[in-house]
Amino acid sequence: MAVTQAPEDAYTAAPFLPDRGDLTALREAAAGCRGCPLHRDATRTVFGAGAADARVMLVGEQPGDQEDRQGKPFVGPAGKLLDRALAEAGIDPGEAYVTNAVKHFKFTRSGARGRRIHKAPGVREMKACGPWLAAELAAVEPELIVVLGATAGKALLGSSFRVTQVRGTVLEEEIHGRPERLVPTVHPSAVLRADDREAAYRGLVADLKIAAQALG
Repeated sequence: MAVTQAPEDAYTAAPFLPDRGDLTALREAAAGCRGCPLHRDATRTVFGAGAADARVMLVGEQPGDQEDRQGKPFVGPAGKLLDRALAEAGIDPGEAYVTNAVKHFKFTRSGARGRRIHKAPGVREMKACGPWLAAELAAVEPELIVVLGATAGKALLGSSFRVTQVRGTVLEEEIHGRPERLVPTVHPSAVLRADDREAAYRGLVADLKIAAQALG
């Protein structure tokens, strides 16, 4: 008797994407995504949010604990810090579109209460979620992508990406068959973990100012 492969074992979200539709249709379809095993333990899919005609799209790693509970990206401490940095750099957070390379929260449990601890997604999980990110880019058609951290950079630009080598520069690359401009920087959660948080924050704002200048 043939064994039917579970959808998550194929490690691709492609079968769950709608044939056509706007961001609303994509978001609704993503809610039922089982394109990789991360859906088993996460509370829900956390899809992107923001203006459908945003000039800038910010791409992070994956939802965190608060995002998983609330179902919205960048609503935790890192998101609040990012909003402050964007505003200081001259980019209105309310006019941006924010999303993550991976749409489910990956974590391990620690302690007697089973506290959920962030765990970085792997290459297979990033690739599995790739069709959602490609669909978001096609729907929004941003003028600029701000790449937040190493995982987002690898998801968009490949495994050789190193954020420390290219942060604060304007890159021109073909992403999912489309020419795109990108400005990489650190993930705001890295600022929160930094020994010198103020210096790390100033660096993030400086990179975002480059993005603001690129938008004109």
